[in-house]
Amino acid sequence: MAALSFSLNIPAQEYLRYYRGQARQVVVTAANGQRIAFAAHHLRPFVSLEGVYGDFVLEIDNQNRFKSLRKI
Repeated sequence: MAALSFSLNIPAQEYLRYYRGQARQVVVTAANGQRIAFAAHHLRPFVSLEGVYGDFVLEIDNQNRFKSLRKI
């Protein structure tokens, strides 16, 4: 299993695209430079009135499948 860390700064207006289903995936660059994509619905627990902000860790299995996402 691998853990990839990254930061997100998605204002509420921009997050509405994900909420409405207009965008289904979030693409970010991890701290190690690797580009990763994951389903936007995994961000729902972290949405505030301001949007989604903070540092996160995405855990993936050996087949690069989503395992968990947590805010650090």
